Amino acid sequence: MQLQQLTYFVAVAEVRHFTQAAELLRVAQPSLSKQIRALEAELNVSLFSRARGNITLTPAGEALLPLAKRILADVETARLEVQELAGLRRGRVRLGATPSLCAGLLGDVLRRFHDAYPGIQLMVEEGGSRDLVRELTRGSLDLALVILPLHGDPPLETVPILREYLVVASPEGPHTRAANMPRRSPLRIEDLRDRPLVMFRSGYDLREATINACRAAGFEPTFAVEGGEMDAVLRFVEAGLGIAVVPSMVLAGRPGLRGTPLVFADKADDQRGSGLLRTIALAHRKDVEPTHAARAFRDVLESFLIEAGLAGSLPAGVETLVH
Repeated sequence: MQLQQLTYFVAVAEVRHFTQAAELLRVAQPSLSKQIRALEAELNVSLFSRARGNITLTPAGEALLPLAKRILADVETARLEVQELAGLRRGRVRLGATPSLCAGLLGDVLRRFHDAYPGIQLMVEEGGSRDLVRELTRGSLDLALVILPLHGDPPLETVPILREYLVVASPEGPHTRAANMPRRSPLRIEDLRDRPLVMFRSGYDLREATINACRAAGFEPTFAVEGGEMDAVLRFVEAGLGIAVVPSMVLAGRPGLRGTPLVFADKADDQRGSGLLRTIALAHRKDVEPTHAARAFRDVLESFLIEAGLAGSLPAGVETLVH
């Protein structure tokens, strides 16, 4: 089995067309087809169904695809790691982060890293924590900022770095009365009963956290609208469609929204109640040592959090766990 064969296989699997795959790879179509046939002969299986010109993956092809992608990703990582030995003048960091971090802290961290290592290519993927865990496990990312605890026991190493409190986002201005939100805080989880919620799409840990907290309080949440990304959810709340449970840091710079803390307490005015919070960790695969560039990014991130924590400049509701 050759890397070239796996590259050709993945290309055909993604576009479902031999000629188009050959064009993307800038190789002759007969050569690509020959290598695919050689791979199938070596594995003694058919990887593609070619009925009536429609290219689909066979069960064997479906099984091979994620493994082939992971192998090719690891080879590319190894190539870059060798190049980085020249002193971090070249390289790449593929980072995954949740939308709240992309909108909050990450910009300042990336700027500091870029200033220190201008030759390192930065690639950021924004998504829900579960989506990022999946991509990190597949080898599509080097590092990811994810939410603990992880689901399904993926083969990842995690280091907690931040704790952030969740708040109820509600409209400030003409839609405030429609949201029927009290001015005094905090709120109990039970206060969300029968209030229309703007809910994230599947794959966001915030969706699961909100639903689970409501169920633990003995009720099913009511959705006004669901399926949005972070920006869409916040915009829907501003428009008065409902309220949403979000990290406090995403409300910075949004004068049309206000955040009310959530607590687990017997009384809504109990300021000593336990707040609804989540822990953010920096994760990487256990079976692959982070590249030099990834380790450099981790050092810059930790230094930034330590300095911000000491200076008291972290966003409201965010605490550093790095010391």
